[in-house]
Amino acid sequence: MKFPVKVTQQTKDNKGGCLVSRREFLLYSGGATAAAIVPITLFPGTSHAIQQTARVVGYPRKFIANLSELKDNEPFDFNYPDEHRNSECMLVKMGGVPAGGGIGTQRDTVAFSYLCTHQGGPLQTTYKAVGEHRTLGQCPFHLSLFDLRRHGIIVSGQAYESLPQILLELEGDKIFAVGMLGLIFGRVTNLMES
Repeated sequence: MKFPVKVTQQTKDNKGGCLVSRREFLLYSGGATAAAIVPITLFPGTSHAIQQTARVVGYPRKFIANLSELKDNEPFDFNYPDEHRNSECMLVKMGGVPAGGGIGTQRDTVAFSYLCTHQGGPLQTTYKAVGEHRTLGQCPFHLSLFDLRRHGIIVSGQAYESLPQILLELEGDKIFAVGMLGLIFGRVTNLMES
């Protein structure tokens, strides 16, 4: 893409400043960026392909629980992707409230890390179901609160990243963890060597 005003020695003013304004630069460079992104989202199935690729990163496939044994709004604790101290996670069937990344006929079963993304505060025993809202938190360190219906995004507090969500697969009645979206607090990689 060519800019309508070519930035050369001749287009500089007497004080050495550029004659292309910041607004013009953003207008023309922003259009080029949008043109580069649009083809990714226009093709049907692209987002599905990206989601499928996200879990093929070498994460273990681990059986967690049977869907039929889960009780509504009662978290089930497990460790993933390994058995290290800071890999505590929760699986919860949210009583018919659908969620991003949810599995089952109602898309209401999800799993997340129990570590707050701000400073690793423990979130065990903080799950709350009030009306249509399903949250984890408030973190005891700085009161961060996460919305489990929307991929664990931060609702309030000091955290600035969503909770790491465990990617789930349902095979019959069996629930398997197959990967993670997001980085577990305190790690440079989610897959630690033993």
